[in-house]
Amino acid sequence: MNKDFKYGYASFLPKISQETLEKCRNIKPEEMEYTNENGYSVKIVKDPTILFCMDLFHRIWESDKYDKKFTFISTNHEQVEYPAIAYMINKFRVNCRNVHAFAMDEWADEDGNVAPHTYGPSLGRTFMEFFYYNIDPELRPDISQWHTLNNDNVNIYSDLIDECGEGGADILYSATGWPGHVAFIDPDTKEFHADSLEEFLTLGSRIVTESPLTVAENSLFGSVGGAGDAWIIPPKAATIGPRDVHHARETFERHCIDYGSNGSWQKMISRIQLYGPVSMECPASIMRLGKGTCFLSESIAAPFKAWDSTDDGKTIY
Repeated sequence: MNKDFKYGYASFLPKISQETLEKCRNIKPEEMEYTNENGYSVKIVKDPTILFCMDLFHRIWESDKYDKKFTFISTNHEQVEYPAIAYMINKFRVNCRNVHAFAMDEWADEDGNVAPHTYGPSLGRTFMEFFYYNIDPELRPDISQWHTLNNDNVNIYSDLIDECGEGGADILYSATGWPGHVAFIDPDTKEFHADSLEEFLTLGSRIVTESPLTVAENSLFGSVGGAGDAWIIPPKAATIGPRDVHHARETFERHCIDYGSNGSWQKMISRIQLYGPVSMECPASIMRLGKGTCFLSESIAAPFKAWDSTDDGKTIY
């Protein structure tokens, strides 16, 4: 940026060093793909969403074909993807008897009461409506195997995942949020305070307070009008914890939120997660500690620049 005007960033933002920020702003697409020592990879593809549908369907198919238990944690709000996967399950008559699904989060009010499925934008409701109830009743697993967060299980949800998955989920499907969150595991959240990264990785499911960036991000959801109406967003949430991310045997991420010529809020946080330090300041970065793949769309991987100026004040791009 212009050397004549230097400034810090807003106090509510995650504490990321200027060195890391500059590195992330300037990384080139040809430098972005890698596989680290833990088996975590970054791949640039045309459309990660198609790969998500294929991957989850294939694992469900395998659970039927080889009669083996399959436990997964996933996002909720997939109004296109889940019906498509359910369609394939129905078309190819895949029996889901061995499938155990866990939604990763749900809204909560200021007193920590978890939103019921009767609340229109309920995240758990969409997980049931767009996925479970789209599967042919003859092929669905027992409804007790399709888990969403509620007042009764929020504090033992991580235990349920560990018990069901024999130590953790087989796979966690996710995508980074604006402040670098997984589910509602936000940075600098008092409910997830830890004195070290090692302690942070042991913290399980709970009620948490959303960060300002998370509220802003969620106000763009179509289920709440997609109008930037931050006042309609519940202030707290029920969520899985870092423990559930760390215990998952594999992770699958999609970074592909793109508004075309209007840009994307995900382009910068994607880079911070994937190329900055693994830290509590970017909770999603802990996925790099285990096996997994993050698929970047070509639009997210594309370079971006901010306006700058020359010494004579003329604008350059």
